Amino acid sequence: MNLIKIYSEKDAAPYINKRAGETKFGEKVGFVDSLESLKNHSSNYVLLGIPEDIGVRANYGNPGTSKAWNTALGSVLNIQHNHLTNAENVILLGEIDCDTQMKQAENISKADKHYAEKLGELVFQIDHKVAEVVKAIVAAGKFPIIIGGGHNNSYGNIKGTSEGLKKPINCINFDAHTDFRALEHRHSGNGFSYAFEEGFLSKYFIFGLHRNYTSEAVFASMKNNSEKVKFNLFEDITINQNKSFSEALAESENFCSNDNFGIELDMDAIEIMGSSAITPSGFSVTQARQFVSYFAKNKNASYVHICEGAPSTGVVSNQVGKAIAYLVSDVIS
Repeated sequence: MNLIKIYSEKDAAPYINKRAGETKFGEKVGFVDSLESLKNHSSNYVLLGIPEDIGVRANYGNPGTSKAWNTALGSVLNIQHNHLTNAENVILLGEIDCDTQMKQAENISKADKHYAEKLGELVFQIDHKVAEVVKAIVAAGKFPIIIGGGHNNSYGNIKGTSEGLKKPINCINFDAHTDFRALEHRHSGNGFSYAFEEGFLSKYFIFGLHRNYTSEAVFASMKNNSEKVKFNLFEDITINQNKSFSEALAESENFCSNDNFGIELDMDAIEIMGSSAITPSGFSVTQARQFVSYFAKNKNASYVHICEGAPSTGVVSNQVGKAIAYLVSDVIS
């Protein structure tokens, strides 16, 4: 099973729009020729793409997250290289090889009564690839910045980081949804619940949960695991203003950051952002940047995952790529 397509300078070149008198981010990032050689590279951050939307479709959502990685590259690699953007501290690793699973997914009819379950089997295969690659990055002492795909990939990120560190990890998720659904077939709505059930995820905090899109069953599940799973509501932060954005950040930090933790950001939580479940009411891109910047600076932060972006659904065609580029630069600044 092919795990990853490792990039070279030749792969990156078509994305870079060179201009006289300027140096672009993509002209200064580093490359490796294998996962094994990561440990010998001086750069700390590793860019990794996941070009799939099978997990979203298995959760009865809209496709399109498979395009976020390539769209993001067009923006990230054209950030200006200057003394503030730190391109030299980034390795452009490549992308998880999802070709076989994506092709197989296209051959599963929506009329098949086992449509979602069959897609779930393909998600399981991608889980393995993501976990193995993330494990290799973390074991090499690097910080993965993972872009694209559905939130099903939280499972592989958490499992890979946990195995790379040889212990369970915590996670803070900027999301309108918990993705803590029932342990049925694998899909974008149960990555965290599977990671929790299997012991890779220790403590889990959902930042800005929307009350309108959380079932009573999920609230009950979180209540039953209240020592390990907590949340704050989007409505309490922005509508009722029971707590400030800063207070909400501190609340989640106090719960999760005492040990290694992952940072998950679902673009569904950003208002009018091109995503698999675009929302008319959500946080701003600036607030998303504040969230990522705040937690990425924590010494126990172990990875960042920016997911659920779907460029074709956006009001402005390039907003997804530019938003991800801002988030990436905030991680490494």
